[in-house]
Amino acid sequence: MGGIGSRHLRRALVSATACVAFAVALGSTAARAQEQDAGQAEWPQSYEVSPHLAVAREATPILSSATIDATQAAIQKYQDVVARGGWESVPGGPELRIGSKGGAVEILRQRLVSSGDLDQVAASGSVYDSLVEAGVKRFQARNGLNRSGVVDKDTLAALNVSAAARLQQLETNLIRLRSYSGDLGQRFVIVNLPGASVETVENGVVFSHHRAGVGRIDRQSPIMQTKATEINFNPFWHVPPSLIKKDLIPKMKANPNYLVEEKIHILDKDGQEVSPSSINWNSDEATHFSYRQDPGSELDALGFVRINIPNPYGVYMHDTPEKGVFGDDFRFVSSGCVRVQDVRDYVAWLLKDNPGWTRDQIDAVIRSGEQQNVKLTQPIPVYWVYITAWATPDGLVQFRPDIYQRDGAGPGPVASAVPVEPLALPQE
Repeated sequence: MGGIGSRHLRRALVSATACVAFAVALGSTAARAQEQDAGQAEWPQSYEVSPHLAVAREATPILSSATIDATQAAIQKYQDVVARGGWESVPGGPELRIGSKGGAVEILRQRLVSSGDLDQVAASGSVYDSLVEAGVKRFQARNGLNRSGVVDKDTLAALNVSAAARLQQLETNLIRLRSYSGDLGQRFVIVNLPGASVETVENGVVFSHHRAGVGRIDRQSPIMQTKATEINFNPFWHVPPSLIKKDLIPKMKANPNYLVEEKIHILDKDGQEVSPSSINWNSDEATHFSYRQDPGSELDALGFVRINIPNPYGVYMHDTPEKGVFGDDFRFVSSGCVRVQDVRDYVAWLLKDNPGWTRDQIDAVIRSGEQQNVKLTQPIPVYWVYITAWATPDGLVQFRPDIYQRDGAGPGPVASAVPVEPLALPQE
């Protein structure tokens, strides 16, 4: 991109146009680029970690009776920790990593032992060795942070949440978990907003995990339950009026070539294209037109695929060209919709009951650039939930940031605001 088309602006475009009430129109375009691999490399480790401290990919759905039971057990353990006085805060200062020495490392060891991330035998010592690094990585995994093994500012902040606060968090979320204790379906999808994550569940077991990008603090993704009903391949994307004011007008003031660079067309009420230069961008004239972004370029802000989940909020799930966001700890970046990592695998799972819709067929349709809409033979229940604390059957206690500040209300109305009832297919 020229002009102000830096990587930061590109992310701003994705955030600006990635959701709310975009409509899908028919169309076609040239062949699309292949999806990039967003995998993260892991450094090999030379130490031995106690088997009971290993963190495996969890097969138990976050919404399950097993999770409820495990969370109840975790509450009892945290009650004991709080009764013993909790844990000491780790002092700030330079990042702690392999080779660091001093009193902060001694406190860190004790802190990790208190939460079960380090064996008691390693509780003493002032050197940050491979065992401490393993404990930090385990802690980071439990808190939804990248497993760097370095105590950076985000890890330090999570370490220094008090035991009492964590106990209250578990108690609040136990009520939330219980509200989803009904029959959720044989196959369903869980989007956990604080975790910025997606789980597909089949026959009571997690089939796949996907990182996600969810709503920013000022444009929050809603808590809701719906169903995935349709997949749109290679769609046009239409910009809603709210984002015309908030995003497009300011960007056009900053760069008059912005719409051309982003392949966004202006259409009048008769569907005729209007030149950007004919509009007064210092007034509200721009809100009287429709805006449509072409598919088929690297600038396409929403990617190759949209998953329709009918709801009153105008949000949906979709692809993104900005794969780098999935490697970030902080993935609260959208205007309310949910961006899905490895979206083609996710779509293949959704279309499992549609004859002929294999992963190869999905790749072929995307490569063709032709717009195609596919109704799911069997709509799949989708739950967007707000769970910031839970435990797994193996005793691992998970925490996520209270990004939308909903835990502070306590285990009352907010915690139980979305009870699960038998799902009816939403009307489009």
